[in-house]
Amino acid sequence: MILAIPTETRAGEQRVALVPEIVKKLVDQGWDVVVQSGAGAAATFSDEAYTEAGARIAPDAASTVSGAGVIVKVNAPSAEEAAGYPEGVLVMSFFQSGQSTDALAVLAGRKATVVSFDLLPRISRAQSMDALSSQATVSGYRAGLAAAEHLARFFPMFMTAAGTVPPAKVLVMGVGVAGLQAIATARRLGANVRAYDVRAAAKEEAESLGASFVDLGVKAEGEGGYARELTPDEIAAQQAALANEVAGSDVVITTAAVPGRKAPILVTAAMVDMMGPGSVIIDMAADGGGNCEVTEAGTTVVRNNASVVGLSNPPSGMPTHASFLYARNVANLLELFSNEGSLDPDWEDEIVIGTTILKDGAAANAAAAELLGVAHAPIIPPAPPADEPAETEEA
Repeated sequence: MILAIPTETRAGEQRVALVPEIVKKLVDQGWDVVVQSGAGAAATFSDEAYTEAGARIAPDAASTVSGAGVIVKVNAPSAEEAAGYPEGVLVMSFFQSGQSTDALAVLAGRKATVVSFDLLPRISRAQSMDALSSQATVSGYRAGLAAAEHLARFFPMFMTAAGTVPPAKVLVMGVGVAGLQAIATARRLGANVRAYDVRAAAKEEAESLGASFVDLGVKAEGEGGYARELTPDEIAAQQAALANEVAGSDVVITTAAVPGRKAPILVTAAMVDMMGPGSVIIDMAADGGGNCEVTEAGTTVVRNNASVVGLSNPPSGMPTHASFLYARNVANLLELFSNEGSLDPDWEDEIVIGTTILKDGAAANAAAAELLGVAHAPIIPPAPPADEPAETEEA
């Protein structure tokens, strides 16, 4: 069966869905892997490296996906791309349903099966497939480096003959995977780091990396380890308490997100106006609307004394290792959908069920069904075979 890797078409995207090391393993399993020419170039993976791994190189997107049984991408395809996919194909990618409705509608019409990494169940067995976490690791690291780059001061303390330079004061808002990596990176660079999260469990995690935890008295534990959306009263209390923390920081790194919803506003324009000269905000949630009220994705906004950096698609800025980690997640999840180079989904597996948006064109995911305006067709595991009747002993 053909497994196709087309070039990513999102503007500025440098990652590739599979790297040569993983391609070799898939070829050894029996897959016929086809890679579009140049698909891995921006991530430093040449066509020659893919050829050596056993892949075939196709000159364009159409010939790459022609006859494919599986197509793997980092970003969801556009509706135009999806229209050129083979009927009945399985597409594996990051599908934020609310942002990919047009493509999903096209794929439903083509009886495709669509699998999305952002729906992966938060269970221990799924950790090796958790592309959200692997890419958040890259994002958090990049955020720490971006903060140091944009701050017009040192991060660490320096004691010199010319005097002592105090360490930068960094506030990380949101202590998930990305936030923890941002904390670790800022600490390695020598900054004095404080961390804030609405989840009580985040305190121990932040302190384990050397950060001081800011407790504002607002808690919002959600399902699956995520934060729930705050009520208007909780938002008001949170922002009032955060104002002084933001004003006293040289750098603020925001990472807060609620799955399936617009990023919550944590830093208001008024808070930005209270920050000192040369201060920096790194907004990692820029693509989701931003945690800062003045954020613009992909650009730096200078407001009074502060620079607000809207990091757009941060994992793409380190495409080699971001692609390497993603490719491993792909290979691990693909194992549940295949057997020796052919499709054979385990429809009894909760991970397979949980990540599937469309099954043969039908809306297996309730949220996607609502967006598409079609009936929800949940995946029902096949009933176990009836027990064989017990044999009776002859008298």
